[in-house]
Amino acid sequence: MTSNNPSAFGGRLLIGATGSAAVATLPMYINALRTTFTGTVTVLMTHTAATFLPPHTVGLFADRVVTGTTPDDWARENQTTLAAEHDMMAVLPATANMLSATATGAVPNMLCATIAAADFPVVFFPVMTGEMWGKPAVRRNVDQLRRDGYHVVDPEWGQRYDVGLREFVKAPMPPAPPRFTEVVREFMPRRGPVSV
Repeated sequence: MTSNNPSAFGGRLLIGATGSAAVATLPMYINALRTTFTGTVTVLMTHTAATFLPPHTVGLFADRVVTGTTPDDWARENQTTLAAEHDMMAVLPATANMLSATATGAVPNMLCATIAAADFPVVFFPVMTGEMWGKPAVRRNVDQLRRDGYHVVDPEWGQRYDVGLREFVKAPMPPAPPRFTEVVREFMPRRGPVSV
């Protein structure tokens, strides 16, 4: 069935979730996305991401959650199948470690391997401290990712709570959920009529 909402759009979205405290806000982003996105949402979590946010909690919001921790699932949930089953990937939050691994071609986990196997748009939403974001090595990695055809959404600066310092600091912030939805809409390949 076609949606009557003119702003609705669909597709098969894969969200890569990495090990940052900011991953705790992921359900809020998925909820915001669902206001206009009629497609499927799969979340691929790194081991560290799953220590911040339980996969079963993410499963309340996403259509599917993959962690790669169960060897029995590897035959059907691996970088090849995940790349084949999706149209776009959004890495949120994208840590400095994830940016570095991808920029150098390293594949230390299933998320990095899936990024390397992807032939669709991959968009990174970096989340880290201001000091880290300003480091020459991080800037070089961002430049390399862009040269390699990946998309990196520059974070906006604002006041956010730093869990390590236990205080509010001026730092790069994840995009507001409506901005995240706009970026997904921009990079999601068009697949014909939107269905609900």
